[in-house]
Amino acid sequence: MKRVLVFGATGTLGAPIAVHLKKAGYDVIAVSRRKNDNGFFSEHGIEYINADITAKEDFKKLPDKDIHAILHFAGALPASMEGYNADLYISSIIQGTLNVLEYTRHVKADRIVFPQSLFDISYLFGTKTPIPADSLRKAPLEGDHAVYVIAKNAAVDLIEHYHMIYGIKRFILRLSRVYLYHPNPYTFTDGKKTLISDRYLIYRAIKGENIEMWGDPDRILETCCIRDFLQIVEKTLSADTEGGIYNIGSGGSTLRERIEGIVEVFNPENQKSEIIPCPEKKDCQQFVLDISKTCKELEYVPRYTWKDYLLDFKNDMKNQPFAKLWGYESDFTDGNF
Repeated sequence: MKRVLVFGATGTLGAPIAVHLKKAGYDVIAVSRRKNDNGFFSEHGIEYINADITAKEDFKKLPDKDIHAILHFAGALPASMEGYNADLYISSIIQGTLNVLEYTRHVKADRIVFPQSLFDISYLFGTKTPIPADSLRKAPLEGDHAVYVIAKNAAVDLIEHYHMIYGIKRFILRLSRVYLYHPNPYTFTDGKKTLISDRYLIYRAIKGENIEMWGDPDRILETCCIRDFLQIVEKTLSADTEGGIYNIGSGGSTLRERIEGIVEVFNPENQKSEIIPCPEKKDCQQFVLDISKTCKELEYVPRYTWKDYLLDFKNDMKNQPFAKLWGYESDFTDGNF
């Protein structure tokens, strides 16, 4: 079995990645700055190591040979940052990535997988024209994502440098939002706690309440179900290519499709939510990613629709597969919205 190491393994993407790769036959080592994983990874036959990527001495805890791939999913996120602390982006994303790259070089790992921010191409948002993977990376200079994207771009540049000098294959995954169930229904916008928009709609549908459909219902938002994302991650580990930047998406879905799907999947029997068009209200920000490079070079075939995601969400909401690691909804909310 090839051995892979997942940094940020207790996170929203890191945990599913670690579990999926173990099931796919890899020898997985899960790494996170969280001191205790509550026994989650041992239940899946995965070794867990507590290490902080910003602390160089912590890398001495890790294996020093026989690592095929590094999956680097650690680092601060705007979505989980209360208030604002730009230092966390610099330390965890830039310095942390440099430390991870030095470790990658030291153990002679063949490749590294790294998530890039979608907002490096936000200047191209607003149309239904698919945005190519190799579009110019450019950070916004305003807003709560500015320093985050600046740091992400710097990390990508560091990875490219190590690719050129040391021959480390690199797979930079530009993420649209990857859709999966997490018990925490909140995110942070401009440092303030807010309910995730589609979670709000799901809660209303569960109660059979009416749902407003704002703006143009045919605007497209890119989507990627967690199962398609995991398919891509797995393919990066065996791809016979030097890698590059790859868009992560599926072609998107319209606001109308999203709301109709939520109503269909979550409404109680005999209690259908009325969908109320509100064209006068604010439009959503639309964008679509060109995934042709991902399909060609990684042999990616999108398989899961928005409705598939909703059905998975409903099932995970019931069965709570990551509760030992992430907790329950009741740990984050009292249920009043």
